[in-house]
Amino acid sequence: MVDQLESEVIAIIKNRVELESGDGGTALIVSDLTLATELTSLGVDSLGLADIIWDLEQTYGIRIEMNTAEAWADLQNVGDIVAAIRGLLTKEA
Repeated sequence: MVDQLESEVIAIIKNRVELESGDGGTALIVSDLTLATELTSLGVDSLGLADIIWDLEQTYGIRIEMNTAEAWADLQNVGDIVAAIRGLLTKEA
């Protein structure tokens, strides 16, 4: 069962991928987004990931530290992003 945070993060990622693809080529993949969906399968590169991070920071009023290579390497799929956001929100609560 998908919780509210997962649904919101998935919606934010879908919106960003759809905005950046523009050609509709990712429409089928995006419609079936799950926590296991690999970011590379959505065509998300480092710039796209930075845009997603920005969207999430603005939505949740948080700061996601992405200055290290390990930080980028840890975000491989949608579930990794959800877990990172959940962890930051828990720290701030």
